[in-house]
Amino acid sequence: MRFPESFIQEVVDRTDIEELVSRYVTLKRSGSNLVACCPFHSEKTPSFTVTPAKKMFFCFGCHAGGSVITFVQKAENLDFPEAVEFLANRAGLPLPKESDVKEEHGVPRRRILDANLEAAKFFRACLFDEELGREARDYLFNKRGLSEATIKHFGLGFAPNQFHMLLDYMHGKGFRDEELVAACLAGQKNGRTYDYFRNRVIFPIIDPAGQVVAFGGRVMDDSKPKYLNSSDTAAFKKSRQLFALNFAKNCSSERMILCEGYLDVIALHQAGFESAVATLGTAITPEHARIFSKYTQQVVISYDADEAGQNAAEKAMRILGDVGMEVRVLKVPDAKDPDEFIRKYGADRFRSILEESKTGFEHKADRIFSKYDLSLTSDRIRATSEICAVIADYPSAVEREIYLSDVSKRLGLPTDVLKNSVEQIRRKRARDYKATESREAQATLKNFRDTVNPEAAQHLHAAAAEEAVLGLLLLYSEYRTIVERGEIALDSTCFLTEFHRRVFEAVMELHRSEYGFRFEFLDERFTPEEVGRIKRLEVERSKLTNNGLEVFRSAVNALKNSKEKETAAEEDLTARIERLRSKKQEKQHKEG
Repeated sequence: MRFPESFIQEVVDRTDIEELVSRYVTLKRSGSNLVACCPFHSEKTPSFTVTPAKKMFFCFGCHAGGSVITFVQKAENLDFPEAVEFLANRAGLPLPKESDVKEEHGVPRRRILDANLEAAKFFRACLFDEELGREARDYLFNKRGLSEATIKHFGLGFAPNQFHMLLDYMHGKGFRDEELVAACLAGQKNGRTYDYFRNRVIFPIIDPAGQVVAFGGRVMDDSKPKYLNSSDTAAFKKSRQLFALNFAKNCSSERMILCEGYLDVIALHQAGFESAVATLGTAITPEHARIFSKYTQQVVISYDADEAGQNAAEKAMRILGDVGMEVRVLKVPDAKDPDEFIRKYGADRFRSILEESKTGFEHKADRIFSKYDLSLTSDRIRATSEICAVIADYPSAVEREIYLSDVSKRLGLPTDVLKNSVEQIRRKRARDYKATESREAQATLKNFRDTVNPEAAQHLHAAAAEEAVLGLLLLYSEYRTIVERGEIALDSTCFLTEFHRRVFEAVMELHRSEYGFRFEFLDERFTPEEVGRIKRLEVERSKLTNNGLEVFRSAVNALKNSKEKETAAEEDLTARIERLRSKKQEKQHKEG
């Protein structure tokens, strides 16, 4: 069912967009607006703008934009009903009874969160059950060295080696099989439902708001798979969550430590390093990087010392660097991971090596030089080529000079020679980038690759006129009134592209409704990407100084003229085809 428009309006009115967005990015005042680096794409120069007076946002880089509802949809990866519920809960507004909106599997997000909380209680009770949890307690206390206080702090639990124990418990709490499957607490095979987690230590995944959104499970021996994690659900997207962020966010202003596994993080927290977090069974993503940028300035990557761990660290460095993070790399000596190191050498020793963590460049240089025998000419050439390509990646000339000076000593080569190689690489990359940018710009001009309005490429002039008309209608209610009264003849048949036609119909329908047109009402009818495009139409039009009535009238006339020309061209083409067909038939008749 749909939310009443009055409820949507109240939700938006009660939401402070500045306070909401500042939970995701650091906003800075710029006149009457607020600016920041966009949370939806990687950038180093702020192009993301919030207009508090209108409760709207727009990014001039990736063109995301819209209302507070659109923002939550994109930031939390929610659909429209979930985003409204999210904001309503923040504002303390009870949901209307008639709007119990269902998820794609027929299960509301709130129901999944309730199921997760109840399951977490079950797993914890099993862990501390005298018989059921004996092996799991021995594993956590004795093999992993965790204290009872730490285990309770993280809400750890245990899933018994049974197929229906959790199911029976959850049924007793009123949860149905389809709800447990949607929450990834149960699986189904051959029509039978079974407990998803069995014979595993359980790690609840808790979001920054304190909600149990998912679970991870680890075996207590060497069986495979070692880890079993919740799949994405209506309440959980692994690419947007970090394990222990609910704790780390409160003490991470100086730096955060990025680990590979749950137990590494827990061991670090127990040892006093409470800014440690980990990704959830997946490699780091740009979304993770933007989460880090909200809470800290520096990330120390502490991955496993094996080749796979170090390759993952290289990738993490690139992704974190793209959002402007200061990145350092910690390679623990004489241990495979931070957990083992702390158990062998203690917290004080770990603190010492943490302070000695290397910059991203130092780590990359060490890995490159360790691959080659620099006493061999051929290896020196290959090492020089690789390290110059790395130095060329850094935009700061000062950084490049410092790194060149260091590398020249290690390679025994003059700094100027290395510098020339680096600048040659940078010039080639600049040429390649400009060529790519030019191709993309030309494609954009012709509306190619336009996934929101793909028909624009077929109707270039009409699409431009449609954009002008819609921009003016979005900006000025008086033009909507003029169209409504018929003072300027304009209806949906004047539009050639289906997307622009839908926008026009939605805008005018809302204008005629009880509550009138409000931008946030569009969120229910369009995807976040489409809402961003609509917002772009408004923003681009607002940049122009002359938007008077005659301009609107001219834009409508231009649209109609484009429609007439294209219609005439289509009719002319049809007529020509018909004439050719007639001639062909006449010729065949004569020959026959």
